[in-house]
Amino acid sequence: MPAPGTVLARAKMECGDYAIRIARDGTWYYRDSPIQRKPLVCLFASVLRRGEDGSYWLETPAERGRIEVEDAPFMAVELFWRDCECGCATKQQCLTFRTNLDEMVTAGAAHPIRVAICPVTREPRPYITVRPGLEARISRAVFYELVALAQPETVDGREVLGVWSEGVFFPIDESPAIDMAAD
Repeated sequence: MPAPGTVLARAKMECGDYAIRIARDGTWYYRDSPIQRKPLVCLFASVLRRGEDGSYWLETPAERGRIEVEDAPFMAVELFWRDCECGCATKQQCLTFRTNLDEMVTAGAAHPIRVAICPVTREPRPYITVRPGLEARISRAVFYELVALAQPETVDGREVLGVWSEGVFFPIDESPAIDMAAD
């Protein structure tokens, strides 16, 4: 018998693949039918995790099951710009994104923006980290807003366009983010 107050670790039951899919547009499906109840989708999203191999899992304390994600599990559907006190001598603006599930995420060192380039079309695919291992794809309309806020900066000896948020410069091409607040 364990001592009072001792927490026993229990193994999670692997449930294999759940019939849940998150489409490229952020719509959640169960057995190919859209899940209409947003609170249910938000509940699922709260237990969403990403495996080391890149797979996506719904994970509770008792069980876990793999789900399919076509691109990113969330969509950034709205952008808010404001001046901020980031404690850095560089650009003092904050870019906050609202996801399709109404989570608010402010771009910065903990929530970087990255832009992948489609190898076939060469079109940008912008993302922001929502939680560790989980990203929101930035919608085209929101990306256009980012482009309107972009300014040139010199990165590794070349001039690139990007945006500042919380003292971090995010190139909107294939370059990595530059944290100017650390300098």
